[in-house]
Amino acid sequence: MSNFKEIVNRKAKYEYHVMQEYEAGLSLLGTEVKSLKAGNANLSDAFCLFHKGELFLKSAFIAEYNYGNINNHETRRDRKLLLRKTELKKIEKRVTEKGYTIVPYKFLFSERGFAKVVIWVAQGKKAYDKRQSIKEKDIKREMDRDMKKFS
Repeated sequence: MSNFKEIVNRKAKYEYHVMQEYEAGLSLLGTEVKSLKAGNANLSDAFCLFHKGELFLKSAFIAEYNYGNINNHETRRDRKLLLRKTELKKIEKRVTEKGYTIVPYKFLFSERGFAKVVIWVAQGKKAYDKRQSIKEKDIKREMDRDMKKFS
């Protein structure tokens, strides 16, 4: 999609250590797809939960489609994630272990035009890990500034 702007949960990289990454399909309504292609979505409050062996994306915001009618979608409804059974079992087994969670990282569109969400099986960072991340980002920024001065 040429005009599609990637929708990323930027806070996720700061808050979690990534253990595994999966690309899951989404069960969406037509107006949700159109709104997503327009870039009107947000993953900052979103999370994933298992319910009866199926994985659901909860609290993800996809704005109502501007040109929709009375059949427009609910903005924060639960959306089913489409993965293979083996992947679902692997993820569910991993999440039952202590300290692991499923974090939705970004919305994207496949080459075939299907809406996808990248999810991470991740472990929460400790406070000192977060400080380390900030320090690394500051050092990188300083190095980039210095490189610009000399070029």
